[in-house]
Amino acid sequence: MSEAKKETTIFELADQFIALANELAGKEQDVGKVGTAMRFAASRFNAFEAALKSSDLAAEKDNALEWFTDEYKAMLNDNLEDHIKNPVQSREPEPEAVKDDAVQVFNS
Repeated sequence: MSEAKKETTIFELADQFIALANELAGKEQDVGKVGTAMRFAASRFNAFEAALKSSDLAAEKDNALEWFTDEYKAMLNDNLEDHIKNPVQSREPEPEAVKDDAVQVFNS
């Protein structure tokens, strides 16, 4: 008998995106720039997903925005809580980056 094909989980797929993001962050030396690029890529792909799944995207746009926003907020909340409970142990100081107004800086 052949072994059943193992379905890739969303977490395994996410780990592949994170690995690429970490690689790019190492090359760019700018985590904020890579984070901004990932958010833009996610929004572009999610708009494509919504367009494929919708019979009338113009009419369903507000519902799609609300659904994707709620999903992202819940996922971000879970990951922020995880980082609060498990802080990053070592962090190398980032070199001075060129000012990029597209990247939000969170200061207290």
